[in-house]
Amino acid sequence: MKIHASNQASRKRGLSLVECLVYISMSLVVLGIASSVFYRCWDNSKHLRRNAGDVVQALHAGELWRADIRSATGPMESTHGEAAAQLRIPRTNGAVVYTFANGELHRQSADGVSDQVLLTRVKSSRMQPDARRQVTAWRWELELQPVQKKPQMLPLFTFESVSGTPVK
Repeated sequence: MKIHASNQASRKRGLSLVECLVYISMSLVVLGIASSVFYRCWDNSKHLRRNAGDVVQALHAGELWRADIRSATGPMESTHGEAAAQLRIPRTNGAVVYTFANGELHRQSADGVSDQVLLTRVKSSRMQPDARRQVTAWRWELELQPVQKKPQMLPLFTFESVSGTPVK
């Protein structure tokens, strides 16, 4: 009888092989879910950083465009072709030219020497006049290409500015 009682006591104190396998499999499931969540958060963080950088670049380009529109000395010329769209802004020392082609927005300075790429990965860009009572307002509608396949936020921007030149 003593042998039988001590055998039951040792059984209660120890873990069986089945219990160990259950605990190991449960810990593997929890670790798998945790690593999946971690890498999803990591990817979302990368996309957020990239989107934030694109937003900052678009806002800087928009403010530069608005400053160029406000400093115009004559009527602006907008041309839309199949391959490219241009906006020519006359100034006292030359003309500033904005060109949208092949998903990039370029700005050629008034001196005609420097040509800088303001934005890359642009889906669409449209600069158009909006005639008002005594002035011509200009509207720039800008859409960047989204970073993700199914974006949670569409990168759309609209900038408006009024030039000092009267309506024709």
